[in-house]
Amino acid sequence: MTHATLEHDAGHAAVKLSYQPALPISTGKLCMWLFLSTEIMFFAALIGTYVVIRFGAPTGTWPRPHDVHLVEWIGALNTFILICSSVTIVLALEAARINRAGNARFLLGVTLLLGSLFLVIKGFEYRAKFSHGIYPRMPRSLIHEKADVYYAAAVRDTLAAKRAELDARRQDGGTLSAEDERRLEVCNTLLAGFARSAELAAAQVDDPVARQMALDSLAQHVYPLHGVQIAPAAIDRERSSLKQYLEQMRRKERELTARQRTLEADQAGDRDAARVAELVATRDDLELLPGSIRAVEDRLKALDILETAPHGLNAKFAEEGGGPWLILPVMIPSGNMWASTYFLLTGFHALHVLVGLIVFAVGMTLPLGAAYAGFLENSGLYWHFVDIVWIFLFPLLYLF
Repeated sequence: MTHATLEHDAGHAAVKLSYQPALPISTGKLCMWLFLSTEIMFFAALIGTYVVIRFGAPTGTWPRPHDVHLVEWIGALNTFILICSSVTIVLALEAARINRAGNARFLLGVTLLLGSLFLVIKGFEYRAKFSHGIYPRMPRSLIHEKADVYYAAAVRDTLAAKRAELDARRQDGGTLSAEDERRLEVCNTLLAGFARSAELAAAQVDDPVARQMALDSLAQHVYPLHGVQIAPAAIDRERSSLKQYLEQMRRKERELTARQRTLEADQAGDRDAARVAELVATRDDLELLPGSIRAVEDRLKALDILETAPHGLNAKFAEEGGGPWLILPVMIPSGNMWASTYFLLTGFHALHVLVGLIVFAVGMTLPLGAAYAGFLENSGLYWHFVDIVWIFLFPLLYLF
């Protein structure tokens, strides 16, 4: 930066230039702007990648906010909190410049509290996703992209693993609590009348549409996507149909039992080959009937459980006992990609918020007079950048 001075020498004016040997900003502010420039490039790359992935996905294949437990008003509340914190850090800077250290410390404390509240709300949002299995995990996530035989097998294996865990606990301790006994019964019922029933229904039909409907029904009962209603009327219709079918099988069982006794009595005095063949066929039919009857009974018990889970089994398990005792695999189109990008973006942002809060906590120990105005100004620049990043993330994640 140059300064021109005017000197009168020997009756004429001469211009003398003087130079300031530094930039017109402090070294601390220069370093902060250089740091923020690298941060801008970092988040621009992350957000740009998300935009390409999100809007490049085929229509209807990207999770809607409610499918992944994103609530718009909670995101808007967090946005408002960060904007308010930007205001308070500016007010703290102005108070420090006029040497009102007490006011500056109070306003910095308010900023610290608002930033902490942001992280608390974000933790609440994370918990809602963890309780439904919506998070990246090694070696494989609980999220499946579509309802297929692999998804049905994953549901069955998860139920079987939980049953084995409860059985092992019984063997170690001798007895289970009443709650664990109930949970074991639920696992047995869902394993036989829900998971295996859906697999059999999909395997026994040749129509691909009917097969897919059976698998979709399994997925929606575990975790219904937004806009999908689990109609109680459909459960009632299936229950009524199964009860009629069960009564028919029991009646057939009684008839076959009576026929078997008659044939056995006749066989004592008559060795007719036709009568012997009929007796063998009757015994074969009777051997198959108990398994079929038991399968229908298991399905009816499973329907009783499904009827008590209008928001899905995972929601039911999460509400029981204050936390999820069982998380079944969920079907969310593009769910794994969404979870990876969401936790990457919000996780890095939350880490930057945490760093800002640490800086503010250190600042609370300083005499925030005019001498420390530069510290507050640089901290405020960093905090404004964090706020601006969230203003980009909020509409991208919560509104599209």
